[in-house]
Amino acid sequence: MSAPNDETLLALAQHVGERLRQARDHLVTAESCTGGWIAKCVTDIAGSSDWFDCGMAAYSYEAKQALLGVRPQTLETHGAVSRETVIEMVSGALVNSGASIAVAVTGIAGPGGGSADKPVGTVWIGWKRRGGYARAEVFQFEGDREAVRRQTVETALRGLEHL
Repeated sequence: MSAPNDETLLALAQHVGERLRQARDHLVTAESCTGGWIAKCVTDIAGSSDWFDCGMAAYSYEAKQALLGVRPQTLETHGAVSRETVIEMVSGALVNSGASIAVAVTGIAGPGGGSADKPVGTVWIGWKRRGGYARAEVFQFEGDREAVRRQTVETALRGLEHL
């Protein structure tokens, strides 16, 4: 998978936004490794206030706990880059917002921070509709830090099409 350019991300965000607007849904983002890039993409679109509620960039363990309700035990046992953490992030985003749909991302964008079991490029993405069950998937993106982050934003947005 190659890293998408700005035009691709904007077109995808516009498509997702139109679907959300038509369904009268509102989106919340909970972002770690992307640092708010998903929220930036959607708010680049004029009129996104019709379907975007808020975004939370929760990078540290403390922020994940305070803003999203991720349990300390989850972080201690599984780490920030895990299925368990992204599920708590996406669920917490809905609890702490007025949105009906959430996306959460946590990963290792690099260049450092990877390990044998979680190499650079490992990203967990979670999606959830209010009242439904969270869906989480792990991805192994390639490239430098920016490429990993761009691929994460694209994949997170594409996943919203299936909620």
